[in-house]
Amino acid sequence: MSTPIFISPHARVLDAWRSAFADLSCVASPAALPAEWGESLLWLDAARDTWASEVRTLAARGGRVVVLSSMPSSEQALVALEAGARGYCHAYATPELLCEVAVVVRHGGLWVGPELLARMIRAVVPVLPADALAAPAVGILDALSAREREVAVAVAEGLTNKAVALRLDITERTVKAHLAAVFEKVGVRDRLQLALRVSRSSA
Repeated sequence: MSTPIFISPHARVLDAWRSAFADLSCVASPAALPAEWGESLLWLDAARDTWASEVRTLAARGGRVVVLSSMPSSEQALVALEAGARGYCHAYATPELLCEVAVVVRHGGLWVGPELLARMIRAVVPVLPADALAAPAVGILDALSAREREVAVAVAEGLTNKAVALRLDITERTVKAHLAAVFEKVGVRDRLQLALRVSRSSA
């Protein structure tokens, strides 16, 4: 089963969720999940006090979980990631953003918002051992075109695709295209990995 499953009290489904995933299913709690949820991406609404333990249980069973929060914060995001979530975003995010999150997580990446991304980079980069990254950081931007470098650096600062588009005066679609090329050339799966590589190369 690969249908996106939203886990939300009273099985509520927001319009943006339905717009992003027309084939989604929704259950009121993890206990109501179908027996064979297999490859499904699980979107868990952090509306219950027990959400963190639910993420931990689902992650332990191999679930790829994205936490949705109506009042997102860096602190809550860290709790979600420590519990095993692969993503964390606003419950009222746009359909386009939800789809972007899904693509990253399904490809093995990690999705966090720009504020937390910047915070994680500041905390992690200074203490990384010299061989912590799979590929050498020196010269990492040399393989990119001028525009791809601009996009990579902007993303490393924690900017969203929309903010990158505004800075570079290009469309979000163009940003996504450049970012996909950057991921492939640099050999990373998500924005955090890219940010760490770029930050390390300029350290």
